[in-house]
Amino acid sequence: MTKKIRLNAFNMNCVGHIHHGLWKHPRDNSTDYNKPEYWTELAKLLERGLFDGIFLADIVGVYDVLGDGIEATAREAVQLPVNDPLYVVPLMAQATKHLGFGVTCNLTYEQPYLFARRLATLDHLSNGRIGWNIVTGYLDSAARAMGLKQQIDHDDRYDRGDDFMEVFYKLLEGSWEDDAVLKDKLRGIYADPKKIHRVYHDGPYYKVDGVYNLTEPSPQRTPVLYQAGASQRGNEFAARHAECVFTGGPTREALAKGITNIRKLAVEAGRQANDILVFSGLTVVVDTNEKAAQEKYEDYKQYASAEGSLAHMCSGAAIDLERFGLDEEITAEKLEVMYPGRIKRTGNARGGRFLEGTTRRQLLATRGFGAQNSAIVGTPSQVADEIAKYVAETDVDGFNLTRTVAPETYREFIDLVIPELQTRGLYKEAYEEGTLRQKLFGQGAKLHDNHTAAQYRTWK
Repeated sequence: MTKKIRLNAFNMNCVGHIHHGLWKHPRDNSTDYNKPEYWTELAKLLERGLFDGIFLADIVGVYDVLGDGIEATAREAVQLPVNDPLYVVPLMAQATKHLGFGVTCNLTYEQPYLFARRLATLDHLSNGRIGWNIVTGYLDSAARAMGLKQQIDHDDRYDRGDDFMEVFYKLLEGSWEDDAVLKDKLRGIYADPKKIHRVYHDGPYYKVDGVYNLTEPSPQRTPVLYQAGASQRGNEFAARHAECVFTGGPTREALAKGITNIRKLAVEAGRQANDILVFSGLTVVVDTNEKAAQEKYEDYKQYASAEGSLAHMCSGAAIDLERFGLDEEITAEKLEVMYPGRIKRTGNARGGRFLEGTTRRQLLATRGFGAQNSAIVGTPSQVADEIAKYVAETDVDGFNLTRTVAPETYREFIDLVIPELQTRGLYKEAYEEGTLRQKLFGQGAKLHDNHTAAQYRTWK
């Protein structure tokens, strides 16, 4: 049976997301990100294309490492300004029936009791279409803004995350039984108090004592769980908690190796390998013929900002590349002298190892499209060929389609590429009914019984 590709629109509640500088393109409308119509029209467009969901990235903090400030970040709108992603979900849910919503929220700066209520509320208001992209953060600027001296060490953040998730599961899976809500007007009983249970947790980071979850069970109880960590510790966290993993790699071979590792870790955690859907990033520039597609790509590149991309990358790696000459080689020894202990805070995946042996000039040259991400450029058939190769060679389940020029990126993919994928049997012809979890996995609305959260259920 041909694997049906899953597809999310990769976006953010801001002007500049991944391909920096393209907001300046005359056909781009991302400067309207703070208007309701921007989101409702986008949601309706994506539902027309049968997208599984919109994956909303987010950061807490600001990219302030390049040049020890925000000059490039502010000028190029490098995820600044950025609004809260949660509040656009009800707008889009009201305008659609099937589209799912994967929302990034940083657990390091949340309290699980109130956070669980917010996500359960969104699950109610979307009729069971909410997902949470679990992140632990990576910016020192966020830590300082939240009252810390610097970022918590990388592995310690995941330890904290494990404790957070245990409380989260106890609240959403264990507090209210499935049949606790009666809505019995004749007897005057809304909910049976005997079927609403106290939650007690005494963990190393979080404590909840004698509290009941404030929200009655939503359609999914726990939202669909996404995770995008790239380190081994992050993959171990994903293997235990995630249902959908967003990952990547510089080559198909590297991506395939990463996917194999995630599935192996899931099995070691007592789950099935296919309990996790793996998504990779995808950037596409498409037109009806090859010449037109290439011309469009060259047109887009005129507006791209390599400096904006560098500002983004510097904060992720916690390295100010302006401390290096334009043609000075970046070495591990120099990085350790400049930033002692940095790897412990950032982790190897973000720690700048990919910079070693390069120069600032070389890095700028690789960012001609405003990002490190390369694009598939071509006709609908050529784009579909490349997507099919990725699926066949890596075992990836789906893609997060990055916006370049909004909403043109999505509209042209829907009008040109989706029909080609459908003709090949690689993409669905219609939505299934049910919650986001039911649509993605073809099973029940709630977490699978072999998920770690199941142990905290007071219902069967």
